[in-house]
Amino acid sequence: MKLSTRSILQELNQVASVRNADAVIESRATNIINSAINLIESMKKQYDPEVADELERRLLNAIRGQDPAKFTRGIRKIAESRKSKRKLNESTDD
Repeated sequence: MKLSTRSILQELNQVASVRNADAVIESRATNIINSAINLIESMKKQYDPEVADELERRLLNAIRGQDPAKFTRGIRKIAESRKSKRKLNESTDD
């Protein structure tokens, strides 16, 4: 029976790759979470509280459902609503 032996270097490389993968995942997660926090803060500054809460909910649902279109639809809906309000205000001002 032939025993397969591994060198210490092979063992260290295997451990390092697992640790590196963990470090990469941790780093990416930290960056994404910080970006999401900054995005939510920006939404709260840009929009009224009700709209910001709706967008935050859509953002979380889009992540949970792995469907970015859910958030995109919300932003487009708000943009269209703003355009409609501007047109209405412009027409009543004349």
